[in-house]
Amino acid sequence: MSLKFRRAEAHDLPEIIRLLADDALGQNREDYQIPLPEAYLSAFENICADSSQELVAVTNKAGDLVGTMQLSYIQYLTYQGGVRAQIEAVRIRREDRGKGFGKLMFEWAIKRSKQKGAHVVQLTTDKKRPEALKFYESLGFMPTHEGMKLHI
Repeated sequence: MSLKFRRAEAHDLPEIIRLLADDALGQNREDYQIPLPEAYLSAFENICADSSQELVAVTNKAGDLVGTMQLSYIQYLTYQGGVRAQIEAVRIRREDRGKGFGKLMFEWAIKRSKQKGAHVVQLTTDKKRPEALKFYESLGFMPTHEGMKLHI
């Protein structure tokens, strides 16, 4: 069960968008089609140009993309000018779910966050995904804050 973690490349983008759209919530908010809508290409370029962002491609031994996630490093003044890592958009290819890849991906993300100087790793999860909440808690994440969003 060896996985390789690397920065996503342009050729990964269609498969990453397919992964993002491959669940009950994602299918209602993503627009997976080939060719990809320009908004995805523009967002990918912006992410790649920002040193505080890492769009991660996770591949298996054969080189197939089996997962993805985005890490954002947020510099702030509290905690004596600390950095926090935000984990978002974690997805695993449907046929590879339940194989322990999620745990490996989070272990890698936590290690990577430490390397980048982060003192805390945080994430949000949709309340419509109770199984995800249980999984994150099993990894040691604690629901310490109540998050709020305003879609504008």
